[in-house]
Amino acid sequence: MNWYSILFFQVPFVREPHPTSNLTVPTPGSAGEHTTITVHNCVATVDLHTKLNLSIINARTRNSEYNPSRFHGVVMRLREPRTTALVFQSGKIVCTGSRNEPDALLAAKKFAKIIQRLGFNVQFANFKIQNLVSTCDLRFPIKLENLNMMHGQFSSYEPELFPGLVYRMLKPRMALLIL
Repeated sequence: MNWYSILFFQVPFVREPHPTSNLTVPTPGSAGEHTTITVHNCVATVDLHTKLNLSIINARTRNSEYNPSRFHGVVMRLREPRTTALVFQSGKIVCTGSRNEPDALLAAKKFAKIIQRLGFNVQFANFKIQNLVSTCDLRFPIKLENLNMMHGQFSSYEPELFPGLVYRMLKPRMALLIL
């Protein structure tokens, strides 16, 4: 998957430096294979296909919080993998905080197992990764004004409100914040 490909098409031509020059001009192709994408957060959802009694879940589990006057869900935490789950009465769970997709799946299964041990008839269904937050350093400067002018239909750049450019891709559907 090439998540940073939007930065590589229709980039203005950059002239190579004179062979005797000590300066090297970073170009889009110079990032190459050394560019690494680091995932910082993975958000996943799962449906347990059952109605849950949140008071029972909170009373009988460790590392859980439930205050229905503030939030209509139980907040549960795991130490390994370090994740937080929002458990709702409808049986839906939102897992957040894992560093990768396999850990998100493992955490969701652990939360489902904890709830199942409390006597609820749990069916693990519709697991889906909803969001990935990741970063990468392309190691070359990007002129945000030029990128916004050339791709205005996909981008939004208002430096008075936010210092980065928001680029919304259609396929694959994602939003990129370019700083």
